[in-house]
Amino acid sequence: MPAAVDLPTAARALNLGRTSAYAMARQGDFPVPLLRLGVQYRARRADLLALLGIPDTRA
Repeated sequence: MPAAVDLPTAARALNLGRTSAYAMARQGDFPVPLLRLGVQYRARRADLLALLGIPDTRA
């Protein structure tokens, strides 16, 4: 997994729908902090893995 993933990928990892994920992102309610790159949202891999309770074994 790359260092940051797009919002639809993060949403799938968290079992959220695409529309709900974008609505949550706009409202600032997405479960992990998001990076805003122009008009795109990105979620850091480390934040997603921590929320899911998965150890980050990537060095």
